[in-house]
Amino acid sequence: MFRIDTGRPSRYCDGLTRRSFVQLGMAGLASVPLSALLRAKEQSAAAGNPDKDTSTILIWLDGGPSHMDTYDMKPLAPEAYRGIWKPIQTNVSGIEVTEMFPQHARHADKFSIIRSVHHNHLDHFSGGHYMLTGRGGASGGDKSLKFPSIGSIAAKFAGDRRPGFPSSVSVPAASSIGLRPGYFGAHFLGRHRDPFQTGGDPNNENFSVNRFDPPACLTTPQLEDRQQLLLAFDQFRQNIEQPNVFWFWSWASSGELPA
Repeated sequence: MFRIDTGRPSRYCDGLTRRSFVQLGMAGLASVPLSALLRAKEQSAAAGNPDKDTSTILIWLDGGPSHMDTYDMKPLAPEAYRGIWKPIQTNVSGIEVTEMFPQHARHADKFSIIRSVHHNHLDHFSGGHYMLTGRGGASGGDKSLKFPSIGSIAAKFAGDRRPGFPSSVSVPAASSIGLRPGYFGAHFLGRHRDPFQTGGDPNNENFSVNRFDPPACLTTPQLEDRQQLLLAFDQFRQNIEQPNVFWFWSWASSGELPA
């Protein structure tokens, strides 16, 4: 059973709580063997149903606006608790957002507000680590990463969507509570699973990804020579791993002809 603690539950009209609904859904998924999921995926592809090219964008706001200033103003709460902005109605009945989001309010039918995701940590580092990794352990006294980030886990198991392109990218930099890559890091999955950092704003006119630029002292012919040398080493490694080459090396080293 996969259990998600979402705090005090609220009941639907049928008596089910949000927590029970999540438990039922995850219990059904967890009861399916991985082999069955992979087989179903292969059958779907064979039937002409290609995988959807789906991506996820996380907008991480270090020190961003509070939920009471954006989606949960609590206008009926005492002054010491409610937000400073007034709520306005969106184009979806029953959903309100802050008066500072008039354009956002026009598109409420295109997004969902998940109100069950929360934590009770009173520490920025502890809360940030929990939200980006799904696990606790970090704190203001020990800011180090304890577990891989969700993005790095997805990169590990989903792999690159296209050869040569990183599966996890951070723009302009992977930073959490001032730490780089901080809780976006891959930890024991290896640094190669850290998110690729563009190092700048792609909206800038002169934007370029510096990590792809060759050193100024390296010319194109020199780069080609290095690639040829690397291919030669790879071929040499393959040759010496062949049994007949190993036999020849053993005979040449001993100086004796084989029987």
